[in-house]
Amino acid sequence: MGVDQVKKLMWEILIPTVRPNTDGKKFFKLRYHKIWDARVRHITGGLTIMTPTKGQWVSPHGALFEERMIPVRIVATRTEIDEVLNMTLVHYEQEAVLCYKISSEVIFKTAAGVVNAS
Repeated sequence: MGVDQVKKLMWEILIPTVRPNTDGKKFFKLRYHKIWDARVRHITGGLTIMTPTKGQWVSPHGALFEERMIPVRIVATRTEIDEVLNMTLVHYEQEAVLCYKISSEVIFKTAAGVVNAS
């Protein structure tokens, strides 16, 4: 297994708030998001859920979508974030999910000292 497969990095993923194919009229309920949250915690150990923000994107088929998105930060290996992405595509019934690395180094500092997550 390569170094990138075991090194913990900080990622951000954008989670939809609107169900697909509902013309922006039907929102995912909070309890539905909480199921996703629990699955991410199980895969990675934790997540940080940010305040929703306005998103605009063009689908692979050329359609413009405008909706509120929830940025979520996750410390995970590349293998773990791939598992989160696959699960997210299915859970939210999406054509595509955006995720990007926001840090190549993650440090957890505890009262016992500093533990490098890499």
